[in-house]
Amino acid sequence: METFLKIVGKGKRGARDLTLEEAREAARLIVRGEAKPAQIGAFLVAERIKTESADELVAFAEALREASVRFADPTSHALRIDCAGPYNGRRRTFCATWPAAFVLAASGMAVTLHGVREIGPKRGITLHAMLLTRGIDMDRIPIRRLASALRQLGVGYAPAERMCPPLADLHDIREQLGLRTVLNTAEKLVDYGDSPCLAMGIFHRTVAERYGEAAIRLGYRRTAIVQGMEGSEDLFVDRPTTVWIAEGDDVGRPEEKASQADRPDKEPVVRRVIDPEAFGLKRDVPDVEWTAASQIETAEAVLDGSAPAAFIDMTVLNAAFRMHLSGRVESLEEGVALSRELLASGEPRQRYGEWLSLLRRTE
Repeated sequence: METFLKIVGKGKRGARDLTLEEAREAARLIVRGEAKPAQIGAFLVAERIKTESADELVAFAEALREASVRFADPTSHALRIDCAGPYNGRRRTFCATWPAAFVLAASGMAVTLHGVREIGPKRGITLHAMLLTRGIDMDRIPIRRLASALRQLGVGYAPAERMCPPLADLHDIREQLGLRTVLNTAEKLVDYGDSPCLAMGIFHRTVAERYGEAAIRLGYRRTAIVQGMEGSEDLFVDRPTTVWIAEGDDVGRPEEKASQADRPDKEPVVRRVIDPEAFGLKRDVPDVEWTAASQIETAEAVLDGSAPAAFIDMTVLNAAFRMHLSGRVESLEEGVALSRELLASGEPRQRYGEWLSLLRRTE
């Protein structure tokens, strides 16, 4: 580990990126707990200062995947998508990804979300906390039942620190650092539901192409890197959202994926701007003092059709975008129309009720 620290820890001018093989070895030492806590902390801070390369992102995602449990036979659905937002939650914005998941499931898709109970530095409201207000503790429910929810109802939630134990082992070090590290990105790329498509949130556009390249090399067929609300995968409904679409190959193992430099005939990561006004969805968003309870109540009101229009339209836009990303619809316009139709039918609300009932079972 000392060798890798000397490579990445020489400051902005002296440090260099690790090669893919070096990064894989460093990631395995950290993920397997073979590096000392001080070395892990120093490495993560040095990477933060240097900024992680696509090779390093791929290596850490691979190492976490190797140590993870995935949903066995997650679903027979052909259209699957992973929605990866910030694990440290929300403070100021509505978590539209939650009701949107049930709209997608009602359309015939399968959706996997994932997160943890709480982690810094932001310490926002997490999906874990939201579900606790409905009597569902994701740290206690058997994994097989979570897999059943995905298989039967099209919505799965992966408690990341249970399904990827190294994240639990590294939790305290990350809390003590109080900084975003390479793990904040790599944990979004574990892919618990074996999904060919990914919607992933970012804060800063400078990382978008690098993250898109990493997603291609990790085997995703199509990825949206979304500069969304609070760094989430949720598009804004009150203004345009910038997204980067990364097009991978339809077949092939992750280690066989070409790097961006090896794809001269194709632009692998393309920037787009999604303007809600183009679909009649631009709305002023109410200012809300969000709590875990108000987040889940608003999501339920969206599914009931009784929420403020801004939150309904936010859900419609995000469901439509993910339908289009995964190939469920041929255009965003079609996705918007289908999302509205599904909400009006009540099927997403029914699925949500069945999902809660399944996870509340005591046997």
